[in-house]
Amino acid sequence: MIEYESLARSNAAFMAELEAAAARVIRSGWYVLGQEVSAFETEFAQYVGARHCIGVANGLDALILSIEALDLPKGSDILVASNTYIATILAIVRAGHKPVLVEPELETFNIDPAQLARALTPNTRAICVTHLFGKTCRMDAIGAFAREHGLRVVEDCAQSHGAKLGQQMTGTFGDAGCFSFYPTKNLGAIGDAGAIVTNDDALADHLRHLRNYGSKQKYVNRYIGVNSRLDELQAAMLRVKLRHLDAMTARKRALAQVYFVDLPEWIAKPVCRLDEFDVFHIFGIRHPRRDALRQHLLEHGIKTEVHYPIPPHKQEAMKGILVGEYPVADELHMTELSLPISVGLTPEDVQRVCHTISKFSK
Repeated sequence: MIEYESLARSNAAFMAELEAAAARVIRSGWYVLGQEVSAFETEFAQYVGARHCIGVANGLDALILSIEALDLPKGSDILVASNTYIATILAIVRAGHKPVLVEPELETFNIDPAQLARALTPNTRAICVTHLFGKTCRMDAIGAFAREHGLRVVEDCAQSHGAKLGQQMTGTFGDAGCFSFYPTKNLGAIGDAGAIVTNDDALADHLRHLRNYGSKQKYVNRYIGVNSRLDELQAAMLRVKLRHLDAMTARKRALAQVYFVDLPEWIAKPVCRLDEFDVFHIFGIRHPRRDALRQHLLEHGIKTEVHYPIPPHKQEAMKGILVGEYPVADELHMTELSLPISVGLTPEDVQRVCHTISKFSK
């Protein structure tokens, strides 16, 4: 069986380092907001190319707190992709604002800059972009639009650790970049974890308060905050894996290249552009008979995933919140299939996937 993702297999190469890091934290006797978190924040900020990194409990909290810290008028409209993972939209709602859906590009899955203008309202105050599947959104066009209309920009980088447009990494184009380190991410913790990066000193200070009950000084609360702190153990795990992130990215890019070469021509593959450095968190193909193709692969011992089977505007939780028709999002959600591209796989595994797909009766 070729698993879609085997975390045990993917983490096996780092086991000795991870165990040593865990032992170091346990022996230290300091488990919350200590030296490991501080060190990871410094190292991740340097890696991304940002001035600040604020560790939080998970990627959803990173988004919620970043939007809250912008201090937008309550009930502001925030533009967001119609096919994003639900967390991006939940964050907007939880922060007290209204998500306004913008259709993506069919070829890239990412928000279409050409569609931003038609979604703009007098109440629009921000754009929340999601760099889906490890491909950066067109932050050049999106940034220009935001500047023209005086909009703030939050980047959802949960799937784009290390992805670049030109020489600039995702997370550094807007006001704040929000990362998830869920275990399956390219940079994954051993549990839930997240972080926010920013070049805005005041925003960083606000966020450091918000994640810790609104306080940076014990028993002195400046804001109405929450408890969303990256713990020492996860920070130590992330420090280990951050040292290997470029190598893991290179491996995923090599596996992706096998797909590009060996997949049959009748499969709709990801689009690659010369100025975009994709990290292939997900290798998403499209096919009109997606479910039949998925079953065919499973019958031949190959597991896949769908990202995502239900679009946000059709989720029960979004009734009365998201309205309208979004045919591009519907098309993507009906046809997308995620092929295995874990760092624990070999080129031979990927070649087997391609060969099996070629035998599918299209």
